[in-house]
Amino acid sequence: MLTSWASIAMMMMMLITVPVVAATGDPPMVIGMPNCNTTCGNVTVPYPFGMGPARCYRSPGFKLTCDHGSSNVPRLLLGDGHAGMLEVVDISLDSSTITIDTSSIVTASTSLGMELKRLNYCLPNPKDNDLPVNVLIAQTGWFDLQQYLDVVLNITTSDDKDRGKADQLTVPVSLGWGLIHGPANYPIIRVECPDHTAQSICKSTNSDCKQAAYGGTYSCRCMKGYEGNPYLTGGCQEVNVKECDQNGTYGCLGDCEELQGSFRCHCPRGTHGDPTIPGGCVKSGNLGIIIGFSVASGPCILLLVVGALLITRDLKQRKTMALRHKFFSQNRGQLLKQLVSHRADIAERMLISLEELEKATNNFDQARRLGGGGHGTVYKGILSDLHVVAIKKSNIVVKREIDEFINEVAMLSQINHKNIVKLQGCCLETEVPLLAYEFISNGTLSDHLHVEAPRSLPWKDRLRIIGEVSKALAYLHSAISVPIIHRDIKPSNVLLDDALTAKVSDFGASRYIPIDQTGKTTAVQGTIGYLDPMYYYTRRLTESSDVYSFGVLLVELLTRKRPSLCMSSEGDWIVTQFVELHEDGNLVDILDPQIVEEGGKEVEEVATLAVSCMKLVAGERPTMRKVEMAMEALQPPKERVMGGLTSNGANRREVSRCYSLEEEFALSGRYPR
Repeated sequence: MLTSWASIAMMMMMLITVPVVAATGDPPMVIGMPNCNTTCGNVTVPYPFGMGPARCYRSPGFKLTCDHGSSNVPRLLLGDGHAGMLEVVDISLDSSTITIDTSSIVTASTSLGMELKRLNYCLPNPKDNDLPVNVLIAQTGWFDLQQYLDVVLNITTSDDKDRGKADQLTVPVSLGWGLIHGPANYPIIRVECPDHTAQSICKSTNSDCKQAAYGGTYSCRCMKGYEGNPYLTGGCQEVNVKECDQNGTYGCLGDCEELQGSFRCHCPRGTHGDPTIPGGCVKSGNLGIIIGFSVASGPCILLLVVGALLITRDLKQRKTMALRHKFFSQNRGQLLKQLVSHRADIAERMLISLEELEKATNNFDQARRLGGGGHGTVYKGILSDLHVVAIKKSNIVVKREIDEFINEVAMLSQINHKNIVKLQGCCLETEVPLLAYEFISNGTLSDHLHVEAPRSLPWKDRLRIIGEVSKALAYLHSAISVPIIHRDIKPSNVLLDDALTAKVSDFGASRYIPIDQTGKTTAVQGTIGYLDPMYYYTRRLTESSDVYSFGVLLVELLTRKRPSLCMSSEGDWIVTQFVELHEDGNLVDILDPQIVEEGGKEVEEVATLAVSCMKLVAGERPTMRKVEMAMEALQPPKERVMGGLTSNGANRREVSRCYSLEEEFALSGRYPR
């Protein structure tokens, strides 16, 4: 009751102070970029599609061409218009589809495949001579028409007349499209977009962002009550009035009034609201009475407002605490304590309260934001014990397997390896638990490798860093009781400290695989360009998936080219180029000139190791333990650990493992020390 009175009082105060705003006409609807043509013949071309200069469309995949020369009515063609049959007849922002017509039913599939491959649409990257021929592609229901079916059934005959009929057919084909933002992740596990993705793609403030049905792509929609183009700033405009006629039709439940030759729907005099819904028009109050009542009751209303605020704050705090207890129980906090009960120090250290993390990050202030990826956003914080940590908030909003999460946290809390980022603790008082890792101050391997300067990390540092990464992966695969497969090895997940020591991080996609469940089928997850193709197609997760990703990492360090971005003029990915040039003995054509100058014979050894790690057949790849041994053999003598002593005689514990005499002999035979 108290809260209701406070609400009434505040509403009256708002009525006193709100100014009267004169009505203005709706601004013109905007569908394209400024000074860009948005029509071609009978087709409207909304952004992100466009014609002409590059600023008129979002990216090359959305480029269209208006052909004025082939007929009286201009035709809108896909891409640069090299494949004349691929005519665009409709573009839908609501359904994220583009409809094209092809002029030959026999060769439509071939031309479509070649044109989409050239435009870098999502195809499996086939060779030109592997494209299907005589495959009929059309919209659903098109073949139901008997006149078309008769022609289709006869196109393989030798009758030129029937073939002529087929060539004259117009075949409608609908293509789905979406916008890419950041690395694609699999599987699609959410509907909403991450905040940074929505802000980058959906420019209108009155729009929503959704994941499209195509992996790693997004689409935008204007919110309810708005219409226009959500991909442009100010593109979604409010629909204030609706058209009607003198009989009040077209959904108008209020009054129709003729304005400048058209009828507009509005609420009757003395009411306000939405005239298009039942009960949408309500009576307007008497402003004078409200003002008089509010002035006379000012002191009482003020007391009511203050009391309501205090009560509301108390209720909010109680609700927050209850929600935290619910999440803690839901996240099996007690189970976590049981799992680590044999180490009391771990149990005490691992559980961190939400208040502690909010204080450490200044309530997750954006100024503390270190970055974000496919699995979450990372913030820098300082705990009460003065430990500097990196706190990861997951982007996942669906329920994770709680038991799996608890086991992952329990294992990571007991991992102790100098080349793996240490897990400091976790908070279970939120819907998705928060993780706190040790803070690594010198950025990622990607930051140091991909710089604009012609020279980057020296070869000796690159060689040592990839050796340290191999030690970390070998440790995860074979030195702990339950192997862990990282699933997302890439330069941005390798952190570097002030001494450029490598620290493997981001276990958001990692999975533990018991020895008796090797090859377990799982949902595909990882980053395109580094993802094991065998794992992608079979979904059978093994340690060899990490081996493949490590091989791609070696290629990136040797070439300074990003696998997910670089393609040749023929459309081949950099991994394919690297393997082919290695087989032809022309590897120098793709290598970073800096390492050609600095690396010598070691570069060839690392390139050979990379090719073996990227074998298409998983069983032909080496294990990470063998990879670690090979990398150890390539390190300078002063970097090696020999019998527990470094070359200067200082004792140093070997954090990886010891090898059998047979392995040492085999290694020395292939990689001389």
